[in-house]
Amino acid sequence: MRLSRPRSLAGQLFAMQVVLVAAIVAGCSVFAYVSDRSQAEETARRQVYATAIAVARSPAVIEAARSGHPTGRLQPYTEALRKEAGVTFVTIMAPDGTRWTHPQAQEIGRTYLGHTGPALAGRTFDETYVGVLGRSVRVVAPVRDTEARGGRIIGLVSAGITIEAISAQVRQQVAALLGVASGALALGGLGTYVINARLRRHTHGMNARELSRMHDYHEAALHAVREGLLMLDGRQRIALINDGGRELLGLGPDAVGRPVAEMDLPGPLTAALLAPEPRVDEVHLTAERVVVVNSRPVSGGEKRGTVVTLRDHTELQALSGELDSERGFTQALRSQAHEAANRLHTVVSLIELGRADEAVEFATAELELAQALTDQVVGAVGEPVLAALLLGKAAQANERGVALVLDEDSRIDDGLLPGTLPARDLVTILGNLIDNAVDAAQGSDGARVTVTARTDRGRELLLRVADTGPGVDPGAADAVFARGWSTKSAGRGLGLALVRQTVHRGGGAIALSDAPGGGAEFTVRLPLTARATPRTAGVRA
Repeated sequence: MRLSRPRSLAGQLFAMQVVLVAAIVAGCSVFAYVSDRSQAEETARRQVYATAIAVARSPAVIEAARSGHPTGRLQPYTEALRKEAGVTFVTIMAPDGTRWTHPQAQEIGRTYLGHTGPALAGRTFDETYVGVLGRSVRVVAPVRDTEARGGRIIGLVSAGITIEAISAQVRQQVAALLGVASGALALGGLGTYVINARLRRHTHGMNARELSRMHDYHEAALHAVREGLLMLDGRQRIALINDGGRELLGLGPDAVGRPVAEMDLPGPLTAALLAPEPRVDEVHLTAERVVVVNSRPVSGGEKRGTVVTLRDHTELQALSGELDSERGFTQALRSQAHEAANRLHTVVSLIELGRADEAVEFATAELELAQALTDQVVGAVGEPVLAALLLGKAAQANERGVALVLDEDSRIDDGLLPGTLPARDLVTILGNLIDNAVDAAQGSDGARVTVTARTDRGRELLLRVADTGPGVDPGAADAVFARGWSTKSAGRGLGLALVRQTVHRGGGAIALSDAPGGGAEFTVRLPLTARATPRTAGVRA
């Protein structure tokens, strides 16, 4: 048996609103009916009061009451007045209650049904009483002889409106009220339907439980996804951001609701986030991270915002740099193996030609040259990662016709670098600087790259790379560290930007100046805030 799906949230709200509107209209109608009935009775009471007072004070009535035959003169008068004043009856009677007038002629001469005591005492009063014509609201007033001393009471006047007449009037008002209430209910129902139809479109017909479950999944997904997720509204403000997005962009908990343009983000990254067109796998740099940005506008007739995903590329970029270094080392070893084979063939050929002395001299010279560079690097740089990097880069530079020289002042003992300065960061900094220097120096006269690596009184690490290339235009001194700046082919220009980012992450500084022998010179200073645990020599960190 298939269970019926719960009504959608819009349907539930529609039913609730219809019931609420109906209850409000019904309540207002009941209140209006009760109020109208009470008001109608009060109006009738005032009306008959005014009629009774006017009749009791009429000179014609007083004169007729003093005459011997008052009925003949008063009956036509009261009937005309009753119709004109809109009351049910106007009865004029003698002080003893004998009727002189009545709407029904057979009741003339009979005793009045009702109280007359207060009127005989000279006071006008009102009451609700059941008489010949039925239950009525009536007022009884005394008729005084104005010519007699003391204003002797010579008659009584009773004017009234039956409850049936009052109810008929109220029923007419209620009918009109019901018409208005029905119109209000119809308009309210129509307005509620229109509103809920729009709500149904926005909630896609889901019920409250489904929306609640979706919200729970939404919150769980936001906190579970390690990649950054950023949503911008149509006014380019942050509408939603998860924990990964805050971490990658370095934003605080107050980021939601703030415009992206007001964030302290690099210009290219801000432009990518605000771009109206989609962006696919764009690499951007923040102060401390390499971020891959993908964005897509959300459109539905009008621009509603942008969805942005962020991936942390920092570790991958560092690993790529190490892989490039390893690949370079492999190529250098392959070239050296090929060169060594050539030299070995030369030595063997010299021996076969009986030139043993020349063979020994040739082999010794080559060994001394290679061993001299190795001894210099290993003797000056005890840090194994830096030593291996320098030896590998020296072999690569030699293959490209560039001499890599280690400055005589270089000195870094093993175990001196703190744990806060990872070996991977040193590879990123020094490897990229040497690669750029070799590219710049290649083809120049006496192509050479000079590397200085030493500590300054144990407080900071100094790395300096100078080349004999054409140098850098002074006007571009600040631009060289920007992502995309390169004097080579398009798609490059990330190395120096990564260097500056890594130096910044380590709390250091980098400067560009002219080298003493021409070319460019990059100087990096990194603080040595703590000593690392000494490493075993020969083991890569």
